[in-house]
Order: sequence, then C-alpha cells, then structure tokens
Amino acid sequence: MKGRLMLLATVLAAIAVTVATTVVLLLVDPGAPRSEAIRTGALSGGAVVALYALWLNDRRRRVEEARHDLEGEKVADERFARSVELLGDEADQVRVGALHSLAWLAGSTPRYKQTVLDVLCAYLRRPFEHPELSDHPDPAGAPPASDPEADREREVRRTAQRLIADLLPWGEDPDERRYHLDLSGARLDFLRLEDRRIGRLTARRARFHGATKLARLDASKVVHLTDATFHGRLDLRGARLAGGVSFQRTAFHGEVALEGTAVSTFLDIETTAPAARKGTLRVGPETRIEGTVEGWGLATP
Repeated sequence: MKGRLMLLATVLAAIAVTVATTVVLLLVDPGAPRSEAIRTGALSGGAVVALYALWLNDRRRRVEEARHDLEGEKVADERFARSVELLGDEADQVRVGALHSLAWLAGSTPRYKQTVLDVLCAYLRRPFEHPELSDHPDPAGAPPASDPEADREREVRRTAQRLIADLLPWGEDPDERRYHLDLSGARLDFLRLEDRRIGRLTARRARFHGATKLARLDASKVVHLTDATFHGRLDLRGARLAGGVSFQRTAFHGEVALEGTAVSTFLDIETTAPAARKGTLRVGPETRIEGTVEGWGLATP
C-alpha cells in the first residue's frame, strides 16, 4: 500500500513538474516553439520519475543486503553452535576440526572473536592428565608410561593453544581491541604468546609445563598468576604489563627471564624469587608494590 502511494505521488509530481516547466518556459519566452517547451517540460517530469526509480533501486539493494547479512548471521550462529557441539566428540580429529572451524569463524566474523577465545580457553580448562605432564615427577627419573589416548588429546590441546595465539593481534595487525584470556586451572603445554597484545590474562592455579614464552607480551590489564605453577622456563623478556601482575604464591621450578620486563599499576609478590632468575622487573614510579620482593631485583626509575 505504501509503495503504491509513493508511486502515485511520484506520477503526480512528474505531471506537476512537466506542466509547471512548460508554462514557465512559455511565459518567459512567448516566441519560443511550443513543442520545445513541452519537450523540456516532459524531460523535467521524466527526471522526477528517474530519481524515484533510482531511489527505489537503492532501497531494494539495501533490503537485499540486509537480508543477506541476516542470513549470514544465521549461518554463522549455526556454525558456531555445531562447532562447539563437536568439541565433545570422541574422535580427536573431529575436535581438531571443530577448533579450526571456530578459529575461521572468529577471523571472518569479528563479533565472534572474544566468544571463540572464551570457548578455546574453556576447552583448555577441562581436566587433563598426561604421563609426561605430572605435578610430581618421579624423583628417580623413570620414564612415564605411554598413554596413546592422552597423547592424542595433548595434540588437540596444543592446537587450541596455537589457535589462541593466532587469533590475538600482534605486529602490524590493525585490530586495536584487547581480548581477554581466562586459563584458570588449565594445564598448559609449551604455551606461546610472544609479541601478542591482550587485555586481561587470568591464569590462577594454572600449571605451565615446558617453556612458557610470553616475551614482549603487551597486556593492558592485570595478569593474574596467583597460585600458578611453572614447571619449566618462563620467558617474560621485554613484556609490558601495564595493568599489573600478581605472583601470589606462584611456584617456579625453572628459569625466569625478566630482561626488560616492565610492570605498571601494581606488583604483588608473595613468593620467593626463583633460583634461576635472570634480569630485573622494571616498575614505574606510580606502581604499587605489595608482598615480599627480596631476591627479585626490582629496577625503579
């Protein structure tokens, strides 16, 4: 009904413009040929119809684009739900495929990126045990028993860790948003987040195995490592922890590299410095320092 009224209004407007233009031309130049005045008036009226046609085509295009966007969002939502469901599949190759599907969705649909990162972190927070990732290694150094199922799950989890790093902005990436990671209680195996830009990193009670590489990590919000355990080397060289860092009751069983590490806002230490500490923590003039810092070698401006 509305479209018909618009069409009727356009036709009436075109007729009015045609008549008005013709009358004006005849009044301005009475000696001009009447046919020329009528033709010019008709062209003016036709221009009104042409403008209406252009508006109508643009409106149809926008409606079609909106429909496509809506369909695209629906397909993305269905793909997300299906991928999350497949993370519970018994076959490790299916779980790996689901992880890649989620990562692709986060890359192609930016509104999903934080959600996908939350899902990947949630997968890593699932209980996981592996003979080579024990909290209490055999003091005699006996080799752990093999466990093929645990080996397969280990590879799936390593894929999740790698995809998390791939999704985070770094280098010349134009994405300025800061994404948050919650790895509380997770058992992590050779975690690598070098050069990444993040918001908040929460890893309370997390257990880090192998070398944990956080060199040049740029965190705008707090890094929570409360009650975390590092069974291997921790590389924090050149990291910028603008939101502060908590080392409350953090246990270090390997080397900690701190060359060029800068901490702002607050530094909370309630643990002894690791025996194999290299470098010092650089703290800003406004940084609030809490806890026992003996042995950590803090550098202040």
